[in-house]
Amino acid sequence: MIQSGRLRADPAQSRSADEHAIDLVQADLDLVEKRIAEVIRAREPRLTEISDYLINAGGKPVRPAVSMLVFRACGGTDVTDMVDLCVALELIHTATLLHDDIIDSNDVRRGLEAAPARFGIPDTLVTGDFLFSRAFEVCGRFEEKIVRWAADACVQLTEGEIMQGRFRRNTEVTEADYIEIINRKTASLFAVGARIASYLAGRSAEQVDDMDGCGREIGVAFQMIDDLLDVEGDATRIGKRVGTDLLDGNPSLPVVWGLDLPAVRKAFLESESDPSLIATALEELRASEIISRVRSRAVEHARNAARSIDRLPPSNYREGMSRLVSDLVDRDL
Repeated sequence: MIQSGRLRADPAQSRSADEHAIDLVQADLDLVEKRIAEVIRAREPRLTEISDYLINAGGKPVRPAVSMLVFRACGGTDVTDMVDLCVALELIHTATLLHDDIIDSNDVRRGLEAAPARFGIPDTLVTGDFLFSRAFEVCGRFEEKIVRWAADACVQLTEGEIMQGRFRRNTEVTEADYIEIINRKTASLFAVGARIASYLAGRSAEQVDDMDGCGREIGVAFQMIDDLLDVEGDATRIGKRVGTDLLDGNPSLPVVWGLDLPAVRKAFLESESDPSLIATALEELRASEIISRVRSRAVEHARNAARSIDRLPPSNYREGMSRLVSDLVDRDL
């Protein structure tokens, strides 16, 4: 748990706490899941099939859980609007995953065959467009301010994707570049979800800004731990092959900090790296202090989020947020 900006260090306790944190809003998340099933229905069954394939492939509902916990912790009661907000953001996220799998030529996603490999690139691409359209159909009923916030998050996502592509296999990439990429690609959805949730709960403009910052810090910490999972995770548990960032030339934080290591640099630069080179590069990273440095940096961002959480009124939902954030940085590798 996070208390007074400090993270609990026991991963076993953290995992059980995470389950309890999500339990606090499980009924709300069930409504989100039901609404998504309604929204992805299309006159062309192929669109529904591909959408459903990825959405139901597994993975914890981290983004909607964070948004719902923020809403509840900020005093929100009627979740009708929040359900549609979470649906829209999850559809946007799913659309970006479909497009990412095309861009990166991924063959595995969430432990299953990636959509482009299973359904083909054209249908996968169109399904991503379909989900984006459905997302804005859902949130189009909201006031202009909320729609603008959601649209801005989408713009940030596209900018982050292009920026990441610009630094793919580019040894000039810096830590600052990496932070900017993940702020746009990953943290933007966490931030806008927390922003809109606190706004819908009736918080002040200052408190809404604070929750936006909280969501952004959670998103950054989440991505940094994902970077670590790609280096020393268990492929059977994380649902994808390890070493994907090196294979694809993506500038994750461990890779950026590891470019002075010979095998890491070589694997990062080569467009078709031999599996043995990837394995050697991963061993170089695991043997270095980079892994602990990345985890420490993720914890710093989680602590920043904790300070915002601590400013919320005391409640089970506030404690649930703390436990969930703690679990994100204590995830099993």
